[in-house]
Amino acid sequence: MAIGRLDHDSEGLLLLTTDGMISYKVRSKGIEKEYYVQVDGVITATAMSLLQNGVEIAINGTTYLTLPCKAVKLDCTPQLPTRGRKIRDPRHGPTSWISITLCEGKNRQIRKMTAAVGFATLRLVRVRIGDIHIDSMIAGDVVTLTNFDSTLNR
Repeated sequence: MAIGRLDHDSEGLLLLTTDGMISYKVRSKGIEKEYYVQVDGVITATAMSLLQNGVEIAINGTTYLTLPCKAVKLDCTPQLPTRGRKIRDPRHGPTSWISITLCEGKNRQIRKMTAAVGFATLRLVRVRIGDIHIDSMIAGDVVTLTNFDSTLNR
């Protein structure tokens, strides 16, 4: 079974397991999940502060205040596998890359968070779950993890 989920427009690290307790642990609030997010426009310090402190988003018709998270503007475009579909033409304006690290995972949470601070998500890539990092993996790569439980301690 897949641990967590990535929506149709998202990319990145996906863990598979047959151990229900490992799945539960990864989905819990104790394990960090890090995402690289490309947003439309030049992200502001104010928007970054709002993301870090929590923003109100809608979840199933109810307003939800996200937990504080780590949000950092990246100085350069991260080295990621080439995307199969083009995001948009660069002539439509600048974009920014940020890293967001969460310990929760509501439906389309990061997309809703960036929209709440005025910046649409263009690309979303999960790069880390706990201490497991996507590193140089490409789409379709499968890596068998040993001592799996101890790799989730971050």
